[in-house]
Amino acid sequence: MTGIIPLRVPLDASGLPRKELAAPPPKPERTRRASQPPCTPLHHQGDNGMTLGTTISVTADEQREIFARLQPYLPQNLRRVEPRSGWGVRCEFAAYIGREQRPAIPKSFYDDPKLRYVAQAADPTEHRLRVVANSILTEVYELAVAEWRDAAYVADLRAVISQGVPERWEAYERKLAALESAYDYLRTPNAAKEWPSAVSRLVDAQERTMSAARAFDECACEIAQTHSRHLYADLSRNAALAKAGYPEASKWHIADADHYDSGPHFSDLFSDLNVPLAESVRRLIERQDAHLTKVGRLSGTTA
Repeated sequence: MTGIIPLRVPLDASGLPRKELAAPPPKPERTRRASQPPCTPLHHQGDNGMTLGTTISVTADEQREIFARLQPYLPQNLRRVEPRSGWGVRCEFAAYIGREQRPAIPKSFYDDPKLRYVAQAADPTEHRLRVVANSILTEVYELAVAEWRDAAYVADLRAVISQGVPERWEAYERKLAALESAYDYLRTPNAAKEWPSAVSRLVDAQERTMSAARAFDECACEIAQTHSRHLYADLSRNAALAKAGYPEASKWHIADADHYDSGPHFSDLFSDLNVPLAESVRRLIERQDAHLTKVGRLSGTTA
């Protein structure tokens, strides 16, 4: 039985790909990672051929021949490959840890006498089979790279965060709570009885909070750089943090990477949420000091 194998890049009359005539395909669908033991992908191709597009017909026997030729060049982590409805293939991979080399088509593939390019005029059948084989292998590796890229993102985040980052955030939260308590106390009647001491305790709390914020920023900068380095991963930042084992990190104060190199001066156009934590605390302290100054001036306790 003949199966239709349309490629993402149709062929023109010469048998060469014509990208300008092909509409861009939807993003390849990725499937869950498989945890089962390795199996031979060639056993899961079906009996009626597979569909990759709308331009080339390949029999089931030809399909099996294609995958037999591709077998030595498939990604090591590949556990299953099968046709996907519409076009292309669906793959399952054993989980990447993110520390492997980026998956890439072996250079030997291009020198394989059964896979290297053959002109259509020289051998139409071989030309067709090899074009299909190239398309399939390219897509399989695109899916493998996407899996690996996410794993590398997660691994890099885990390496950074495991160096005491949660503890630094918790320390900052404790200092901030103490600062807020000291500031709120100044609004109570009892504070008037010990105003200098109460203000002194506020200043101490401000300094401790700033110190904790700077300590956290040292790690937050590395996290931000990791986010930036993996900008093109499919995982969102929060999803990557959760996969790294730190779902609570979505609440941490982490600015964009380039903001950690902006020095001590930030435009007011940057919100408190998109500047380093120390800058956010500096602004908080500035507002507290301005309020105390105004209270002192209006109450006559300061000049």
